[in-house]
Amino acid sequence: MNDHFPEPVTRSTIGHVTPEQAAATARPGLAGLVGAFAESPRTLRRARLLGLSGWAYHVSARAGALGDVKPETAAAAIGFIAPEAVTDGWEAAAKTTEPHEVATWHLHELCRWGVEELGEFARLGRLLTLSRRVVDAADAAGLPLFAAWRAMPVPDTSPGAQTAVALHLLHEHRLSVQGVAVRASGLTPLQAIIAGPEGETGAVAFGWQPPYPAAGPIVRRLMWAESVADALAGQAYAELDLAERIELIGLLESSQQALAR
Repeated sequence: MNDHFPEPVTRSTIGHVTPEQAAATARPGLAGLVGAFAESPRTLRRARLLGLSGWAYHVSARAGALGDVKPETAAAAIGFIAPEAVTDGWEAAAKTTEPHEVATWHLHELCRWGVEELGEFARLGRLLTLSRRVVDAADAAGLPLFAAWRAMPVPDTSPGAQTAVALHLLHEHRLSVQGVAVRASGLTPLQAIIAGPEGETGAVAFGWQPPYPAAGPIVRRLMWAESVADALAGQAYAELDLAERIELIGLLESSQQALAR
């Protein structure tokens, strides 16, 4: 295995941010922004309006972009959620609403959230331009869920909505390449969760049942997978030059800080 792991971007390294460093550094900001949308009370209210549990909404909203597929296909595309848990949520949603319709509603809610929460961000236009360039440059081969979401028509052309969708796609791209990297490392999705920072708590949250594998022997393998994921995601960030990569990282950080106020 390759023992090289990209260093995080710090004040001392900011002058020479590689594409893979940009991808690694952008990851927490993207997760924070997408998480803010997912945890918004209005987003959660959508599940209730559709008559779905939070879990059924989560599964069908994310994988519903794939269309009318079997739950096994949805579980394979998501990757890190236990297949049985995906099936439970998928089938529960399908009793009342087609999963693709749930995903469509989720996209509408994402646009609304972007207008309301990002619309006043001072440098919104620049954040949209840079993030969209990375999204457009991303190779979707082997990443069906990212490809499905990128192909969905965005119902709102306003900058806030478009930016929210672009950030969602960047986050989905990272999750997708993470799954590829984990499998390339020889880890199962459950092993990757156990070896990660959330450990067994994360495994429970993602629907996996005990007994769980020991984390110690597989932590370094997960580090290798993270490095590969940074490299895969970084291929899209290579669309930006050095100054633009630094700028995008700063914009992600400042927009997340603006949301927290």
